[in-house]
Amino acid sequence: STHLLLNNPASSLPATNKQLPIMIPRSIRNVVARTNIRGFRSYNRRMAIYGSVTDLVGHTPVVKVNKMAPEGVSLYAKLEYFNPLSSVKDRLALAIIEHGEKTGELKPGQTVVEASSGNTGIALAMVCAAKGYPFVCTMAETFSIERRRVMRGLGAKVIVTPKELKGTGMVLKAKELAEEHGWYLTRQFENEANPAYHAMTTGPEILSDFASLPLDYWVTGYGTGGTFTGAGKVIKQARPDTKIVLSEPANAALVSSKIPQPADEKESHPSWEPHPIQGWTPDFIPKVAQEGVDLKLFDEIVPVTGEEAISVSKDLASKEGIFTGISGGATAAAALKICEKAPTGSVVLCMIPDTGERYLSSPLFADVGIEMDEEELKIAKSTPSAQLLP
Repeated sequence: STHLLLNNPASSLPATNKQLPIMIPRSIRNVVARTNIRGFRSYNRRMAIYGSVTDLVGHTPVVKVNKMAPEGVSLYAKLEYFNPLSSVKDRLALAIIEHGEKTGELKPGQTVVEASSGNTGIALAMVCAAKGYPFVCTMAETFSIERRRVMRGLGAKVIVTPKELKGTGMVLKAKELAEEHGWYLTRQFENEANPAYHAMTTGPEILSDFASLPLDYWVTGYGTGGTFTGAGKVIKQARPDTKIVLSEPANAALVSSKIPQPADEKESHPSWEPHPIQGWTPDFIPKVAQEGVDLKLFDEIVPVTGEEAISVSKDLASKEGIFTGISGGATAAAALKICEKAPTGSVVLCMIPDTGERYLSSPLFADVGIEMDEEELKIAKSTPSAQLLP
């Protein structure tokens, strides 16, 4: 690895004397440098023709939230579902696979294995399909079934683990399989390529997009912690006045508890309880996330309940046309809490990690019917033709 002290990527922004050490493996710098789509040297939005689906990863758009923010405060959302397989984890998957290739740890044709709540598994299934690696995902049975189907549709094998063993169970299963079969374990929760890639792409993208605007608050949740730690280092160094807000489930507030993660990898964090915000906060504090916590990158932690996350996700869809999952609703809910107390004129940016289509069998869509409701039936009956009545 190479210690890289990133200077301000946007020359118009103030520098700070406090430089944060950002671990950028040389393999990751090579990955980013080979295309201007993901690098911070150039910010051309889109080309017309690409050599591979993996070349579409990154450079996701930022859009304004027009109807939900309080008057006098500007709220923006970075839509990570514009990545090719519709989540922020496409960045992680490309980073750790190409890091493995460059370092020689991943051999040609070797099977890749990882534990995932779904988005990382889907992203890895995409990257492995494009590059010719078999992929096996271990996933706890509590996560939405459409995630299993998407992975299997991409050619992956999905090994479902008992819900009683939680996230630690699926992680241990992946490690066992890697050891037993000689597979390549990507180690998303501790792999240095994860935050390094966000430091080279996500953070600089944000700085570029807000080069001519203030950015008073940046709001994110965490799963592995890659976005928080990687992008957070770059944002904090380039724009020290930007407040970084970390959010986590109110009933699984691991970082807020200030209780260290147990040393035994089979043991869950004592503050964890089951929550519906899939992709957020496993039952342990990942090493990648802990790095950001130890560096004190966040200025504030905002807890969000599952009910708040689901409600805001629905509002984003129906009021803004932003179709995101429960984790996106949770991040936006935290951002809205910040907006309520932020000074007039403040600018707030929140991360939207994935698409709502990953949650069709989850509580997010529990009250969304398949058959026509009374209002729809009334509309159907308002003209004489093509009536499909119960």
